[in-house]
Amino acid sequence: MQSLHILLTLLFHAFMFQVLESSLTENQQYYYDQEKNYEGSSNLVDLKYHMGPVLASSINLYIIWYGEWNPTHQSTIRDFIHSFSSPAPYPSVSDWWSTVSLYTDQTGSNISQTITLSNEFHDFKYSHGKHLTRLSIQSIIKNSVSLSPYRKPLPLNYENGLYLVLTSSDVQVQEFCRAVCGFHYFTFPSVVGVTVPYAWIGYSGTQCPGMCAYPFAWDKYSGVVPPHGSIMGAPNGDVGVDGMISVIAHELAEVSSNPLINAWYAGDDPTAPIEIGDLCVGVYGSGGGGGYLGEVEKDLRGNGYNLNGVKGRKFLVQWVWSHVRRRCFGPNALD
Repeated sequence: MQSLHILLTLLFHAFMFQVLESSLTENQQYYYDQEKNYEGSSNLVDLKYHMGPVLASSINLYIIWYGEWNPTHQSTIRDFIHSFSSPAPYPSVSDWWSTVSLYTDQTGSNISQTITLSNEFHDFKYSHGKHLTRLSIQSIIKNSVSLSPYRKPLPLNYENGLYLVLTSSDVQVQEFCRAVCGFHYFTFPSVVGVTVPYAWIGYSGTQCPGMCAYPFAWDKYSGVVPPHGSIMGAPNGDVGVDGMISVIAHELAEVSSNPLINAWYAGDDPTAPIEIGDLCVGVYGSGGGGGYLGEVEKDLRGNGYNLNGVKGRKFLVQWVWSHVRRRCFGPNALD
């Protein structure tokens, strides 16, 4: 088993986050390090291409809903996924993805601009319990694609499939809320049968909203009062789901640009890559960085957002690193 020692622990301190290196075994994590992230361009970021594949074919996304899910929350997440390849007023989710799709492989093929929600699987009986390890996520994928007389399985799509495992509020995942909010990796043939890229994100609304649903909540254990205006209202009405949306976007960007952990990342150590989402965590608009979100819009209720989606939806999603502009970038940028 390939071991990756890349994961960073997130802790609030004053108005920024402190990074602690921890040793985890099979994933790329979503983490906060606002002290190191900034909106401005920089020659210090050494993002390189390491000759591996990107997800250049049209992406067929398969959601695995693990546990008991609120249908309203599911609808919000579905609408976000549909927004990647559907028209919406500028700046839109599809406009945001355009920055990601500029990354290419060694043949010059770009990351696909098409993400299709192809199918869903509901694991409402908690097939692997409510306390999961990282490797359990692969076993959950295996369960979803296995034949059963009781439900229709997902296809095992090793050509252009991407599997998204979303765990409900009552499911505890190893290091969730302590070191990770989400991660991506690829499956082991010994577990699933083939190698396919996947990502996992947990619902943090009840377990750790201040850690994984920032800027819609503040860590109550931080010991400091949040800066005025730093906590935003959730545009879709739920702190946990709106927090998940940005983590989902983060992981989809990274799994598409670095699906086998040998494509686009910064750093000299391939076992500890810093990816295109990691470089911009906490940056949502122009001027962002160092604990400041940047310039974002507010809806009629005062909730923060920076992207438009289908059905009039609004989302607040972190920026990603643009290797063309050599800075963090999103379509709501003022320049």
